[in-house]
Amino acid sequence: MAQDRSESHLDVVIVGAGLSGIGAAHHLRTACPGRSFLILEGRETIGGTWDLFRYPGIRSDSDMYTLGYSFRPWTEAKAIADGPSILRYIRDTAREDGVESRIRFGHKVVSAAWSTPDACWTVTAQTAGGTATFTCNFLFLCGGYYSYEGGYTPDFPGMDGFTGRIVHPQAWPADLDYAGKRVVVIGSGATAVTLVPEMARTAGHVTMLQRSPTYIVGRPGEDAQALKLRRLLPEKLAYALVRWRNVLMGMVFYNFARRRPERVKAAIVGQVRQELGPDFDVETHFTPRYNPWDQRLCLAPDGDFFAALKAGSASVVTDEIESFTATGLKLKSGAALEADIVVTATGLRLEVMNGIALSVDGAAIRPAETLSYKGMMYSNVPNLASAFGYTNASWTLKCDLTCEYVCRLLNHMQRKGLRQCTPVLEGAPPETAPWLDFTSGYVQRSISAFPRQGVTAPWRLHQNYALDLASLRFSGLEDGVMKFSNPAPKARKAA
Repeated sequence: MAQDRSESHLDVVIVGAGLSGIGAAHHLRTACPGRSFLILEGRETIGGTWDLFRYPGIRSDSDMYTLGYSFRPWTEAKAIADGPSILRYIRDTAREDGVESRIRFGHKVVSAAWSTPDACWTVTAQTAGGTATFTCNFLFLCGGYYSYEGGYTPDFPGMDGFTGRIVHPQAWPADLDYAGKRVVVIGSGATAVTLVPEMARTAGHVTMLQRSPTYIVGRPGEDAQALKLRRLLPEKLAYALVRWRNVLMGMVFYNFARRRPERVKAAIVGQVRQELGPDFDVETHFTPRYNPWDQRLCLAPDGDFFAALKAGSASVVTDEIESFTATGLKLKSGAALEADIVVTATGLRLEVMNGIALSVDGAAIRPAETLSYKGMMYSNVPNLASAFGYTNASWTLKCDLTCEYVCRLLNHMQRKGLRQCTPVLEGAPPETAPWLDFTSGYVQRSISAFPRQGVTAPWRLHQNYALDLASLRFSGLEDGVMKFSNPAPKARKAA
């Protein structure tokens, strides 16, 4: 299909039609009425992560009162929701907001070039018919932080000789029948903790093979207090109250865990002991070597993971892989695991700035040489923001604030008659730190390619909703670092 000339230049181009991109579209429609925008989506459907992942039991690991949008209450009973419910929520939001017509599917953005004289980005997207080019005044990257091309699987010795089936959760095959089969899930992160109890319902047996333990916390799938408030109060008020309660409780727990890690570690491990009983080897299988929140905690809604272990339909083995064999896995301890199916829940491949090649006035942008500004923009890169959520709380909390801030910038530039906003790094570079301080393997494998953060504001990346609320919603825009420039040229008078 030929590109419509009327849409070749936009005020804003949003990259990605997932949870973040649909939220960004809502904020633009309501806070910047009259601005033209399109969402460019590389796949053929709305939903992003929640459409891509199809593995059994896919669900949130955050409560939906905070993972849901600030502007659209979550109305289903489950606070810890399954993937199809979240996907339906995103698509319903897009439909009710009337943004479906502004999405261009099958448009994978591959490059964007900024021109200061023109005060715009030239955005190039790959399509089935070739390439499509758009220009825009502001570029908003909402495509998340990992590659959709495939997950990370280590190159284990002997994989080619395994006669069973090897699958990665990111590319779950629709025809995979695991009923009655022996399944080994390699990994101990959120995906593995989700997969094990769900597959154990029908598999012959599921073994979670982990190199080292992780923290797993049981939590009710439904929030009884939230459901009661929803019966007593107007929907939006109840949602706002529960949202703030969960935000504050999450902040208190996180900060306490960082200040008193041993106490929190003892409490989490103690809960596991209570769930599994005195005869289970909790020390070996559920006592991590790291502190809580050095990596993200895993969630077991209604204790489903522990229930599968107690029922005997699942088990945990803590060991390392020496090699695959024809019928399973040989471990470094000398033990063997027989398997018909091996699931490599071994992580994601992170992707910097949605994998887009960026340049400013002909000079390529190297993300690792930039500093993150307020966790959403980048030093000396004009008119570009990224939606990136929290590692210690729900993704959408930060994304909502980021969208609000982008709208504030756009409206401020319009009032001032200026076309450019740039976080400018001047003078001696400040002391820096990694963009994320997680020790998780998927972070450590890729973090050197990402922007860095400073140790002081506004270059510091807060993992704190209250601080970001003050910084992004209530602070002044002209802070001495954000520079507004490039006034629109005056129209020539007719002779």
